[in-house]
Amino acid sequence: MLDIALDARVSPETLRKIETGRVATPAFPTIAAIAEVLGLSLDAVWAEVNQPERGAEPISSDHDARERLAS
Repeated sequence: MLDIALDARVSPETLRKIETGRVATPAFPTIAAIAEVLGLSLDAVWAEVNQPERGAEPISSDHDARERLAS
């Protein structure tokens, strides 16, 4: 982990906080630097972050979403 932090020019403590969720919204340049060091595309990172939770129903349309909120 130390090597990744140093290569991304991020403090090891910042990387540790991101990994443990203590930094809820890390800065974009920080995530981009870490992704680059890990060999990940930002598209791959985005896809991973936006996966629906297991067991959650996908919302098929805005209309369906409004109906669910209203009930």
